[in-house]
Amino acid sequence: MLRLLRRIERALVAACLAGGLAACATQSGTVVLLPEQGGRDTAVTVRQGDRTLVLDQPYAAADLTSTGPQPRASSAAEVDRRFAAALAAQPARPRVYTLYFVEQTDTLTDESRRMLDTVAAEIARHPVPDIVVVGHTDRVGSDAVNDALARKRAETVRTGLTQRGIAAENIVAVGRGKREPIVPTADGVAEPLNRRVEIVVR
Repeated sequence: MLRLLRRIERALVAACLAGGLAACATQSGTVVLLPEQGGRDTAVTVRQGDRTLVLDQPYAAADLTSTGPQPRASSAAEVDRRFAAALAAQPARPRVYTLYFVEQTDTLTDESRRMLDTVAAEIARHPVPDIVVVGHTDRVGSDAVNDALARKRAETVRTGLTQRGIAAENIVAVGRGKREPIVPTADGVAEPLNRRVEIVVR
């Protein structure tokens, strides 16, 4: 998700999270495009009155002036210095772990079963983790069958986490069936990367 900082006059500093945002500004200030986690390309259109400016490089910046947005260079060091309070106020990014399953079962693959130990150890370092476990399937079988299988996969991982010391009350398990494939396929196609559970930790 695109992260956008706007620095408004009178020392009002706001941190905004947006995707494909058109920043409409009538006040003076600065807009800085921060790099996306994982190095994905991002961009933001800064719109002030009838003037627009596209920022599409990490740390590209625009000063908002009476004549419209004016481009200028920024840097990681400047962002850290000018926006330290806003950056510190942002919630930590969620961590996402992905585990995989044997075809048409709720049995983890050998590698994912070993990985569950590592995931549980990392979660245990969070003081009060908020965990959502989301089960998915490939596109083999009916919606009803895959919905049930996705829920079973999520419950398998939830149980595995509780057996490794994670409090059950901190874990929500849900199934999404075949609705959200990582690898798009035609219906009826088996795809190992879609047979998964995603563990989202906040």
